[in-house]
Amino acid sequence: MAPRTLQQKLAILSDAAKYDASCASSGTTRRDARDGGIGSSGGMGICHAYTPDGRCISLLKILMTNFCIYDCAYCINRVSSNVERARFTPEEVVTLTLEFYRRNMIEGLFLSSGIIRSPDQTMGDMVRIARMLRVDHGFKGYIHLKTIPDASPELVAEAGLYADRLSVNIELPQDASIRELAPEKRPETIRAAMADVRLSREAAKEKTHTGKRPPRFAPAGQSTQMIIGADGTSDRDILKTSANLYSGYDLKRVYYSAFSPIPDASAALPLIKPPLMREHRLYQADWLMRFYGFEAEEIGAAHPSGFLDLAIDPKLAWALANRAQFPVDVARASKEMLLRVPGFGTKTVTRILAARRNGPVRYGDLLRMGAIMSKAQPFVTLPDWHPGALTDSASLRARFAPKPEQLQLL
Repeated sequence: MAPRTLQQKLAILSDAAKYDASCASSGTTRRDARDGGIGSSGGMGICHAYTPDGRCISLLKILMTNFCIYDCAYCINRVSSNVERARFTPEEVVTLTLEFYRRNMIEGLFLSSGIIRSPDQTMGDMVRIARMLRVDHGFKGYIHLKTIPDASPELVAEAGLYADRLSVNIELPQDASIRELAPEKRPETIRAAMADVRLSREAAKEKTHTGKRPPRFAPAGQSTQMIIGADGTSDRDILKTSANLYSGYDLKRVYYSAFSPIPDASAALPLIKPPLMREHRLYQADWLMRFYGFEAEEIGAAHPSGFLDLAIDPKLAWALANRAQFPVDVARASKEMLLRVPGFGTKTVTRILAARRNGPVRYGDLLRMGAIMSKAQPFVTLPDWHPGALTDSASLRARFAPKPEQLQLL
């Protein structure tokens, strides 16, 4: 068989990388190439994403190879899978990154890989790619490396010197599921790799006895990804796992990827994929934990099953399950309670707190501040608005749930 061209490899390995969701570049320190070098990195970016100033930027998102010596049941690139395989050399990845940049198509690189021969060899090649880009070519764009948990700590430490962000996939939300569906991987090793990255980042912030700071280490932090729906873990337990990851390893993001059924899959896996709305609701719940002061347990407890309500968002579901705490008086409520009002975002709450120092806040004021009053009405009182019996109405959930749709027979 004739060797594959670079374009053919790119088609295979860029498609294989689509299953990895954890490639945001938010939080990185801007690298400036005006004094020499190639490229620059903006405030944030992911394949096709928008920066705070409205720019649409993208990353080259590829696998170094989809060959893999592991046999994770949920992975389409597992060793027993009958998929078309390809492999880039480190030099080819560097060439692609630079050429795509010169054509103004990308601002950085997201690089992951299957495990070839050994974790150390795979991680060594990925580090070599980052080193060549940074040192040999002066590349100042964003680089995100997906690290290999079983690779030596020395290789991961070197990777952090060149990459803006490192990530280690937690794979599945429960240790028992990882042991069952990914027998070559150990949850303890994954968490140890995360801990090493956290410690290296902390060490890079401390000054030496001479007053100099050590070289920065993965300035955009670390992230992880877990597959949703491959096992029977409830959303409540998924959120608990995420909360532990955030607090224990100082993660920037936990990404949730809905399981996709794959050919010749294990009988232990579900035959159909979970609804994408479940993934969306988990992201909303994750946002509530990170920015609104919610605990994982209280979000998950909003529904007896432990799964998030797919028809309404988690914040509204919590409010409906805790009606005794409403309605809140917007003029007197604490910031923490205002953040729990459906229809109030963080910016709206900041504006309310500033505005009420100068006098009463009325219904029209909230509309001008950006509050979604169609959601907030049953949960707030104002000088010119009181929900009356609406807060305790038995039909309140139906007011927000989408209307039933007629299914097609054919």
